[in-house]
Amino acid sequence: MQTIRQLDALRESVRGFRAAGERIVLVPTMGALHAGHMALVDTARRHGDRVVVSIFVNPRQFAPGEDFSRYPRQEHRDARMLSEAGVDLLWMPPAEVMYPADFATSIVMSGVSEPLEGAHRPGHFDGVATVVAKLLNQVQPDAAIFGEKDFQQLAVIRRMVADLDMPVTIIGMLTQREDDGLAMSSRNGYLVEEDRKAAVAMPRALGVAERAISEGRDPQAALEQAREILTAAGFEIDYVALVDSETLGEPVAGKPRRLLAAAKIHGTRLIDNVPVNGDG
Repeated sequence: MQTIRQLDALRESVRGFRAAGERIVLVPTMGALHAGHMALVDTARRHGDRVVVSIFVNPRQFAPGEDFSRYPRQEHRDARMLSEAGVDLLWMPPAEVMYPADFATSIVMSGVSEPLEGAHRPGHFDGVATVVAKLLNQVQPDAAIFGEKDFQQLAVIRRMVADLDMPVTIIGMLTQREDDGLAMSSRNGYLVEEDRKAAVAMPRALGVAERAISEGRDPQAALEQAREILTAAGFEIDYVALVDSETLGEPVAGKPRRLLAAAKIHGTRLIDNVPVNGDG
């Protein structure tokens, strides 16, 4: 596996892949890799000839007071995992390569980015869109893989790629979960043992609400029941919402719906989502 930190070297390697007629698939990450990330890598291998993984903890998607400074960084362990998984290239640029001192451009999102995470983390998706646009331009992949755990992020990236006519296919992959149902996340490592046990209330709450809505019961009552489960487990809730799967706005009769939740447990913020399987 090549590990590259400078843009000129990256472009040289990408030119080599292209010259050989190989299909390139990118897996963007912020590192602190876990089994969920490795599932993305496995999916990427099935969709292309060369797999590129990026690791960059993007400061522009963290608001003041969020966990940028303590976000887990474990480059050597991550690189070993990726090498053992057969990744072809690890793109790991330093901050000064991604954002030089004279950097002056940002992508401003609206629409699908505005509710939910957008309302609770202003500017977050502008930072996500900017760094993902840069990664897509740097690597120039044929496809890029993103997990559905960050469901709104996936929707934002798809909107950006469509709006900017980027020649890349965005592939979403089902949320990977621990044996007890908790969505895999690098931030799970923040949880002390007691909080880790309590955290399973999030997928349980969404599951209870999803079953009720699929059976035709009142959605607002189902959402309130989910909130009660989270509150009883010690969570401070940002939102529990039922939305249109495509627009993330109000549900529309006959269109797929999604349940999404975000909540903090003793300072650690977790997110999760599930489709409403009763939809046609």
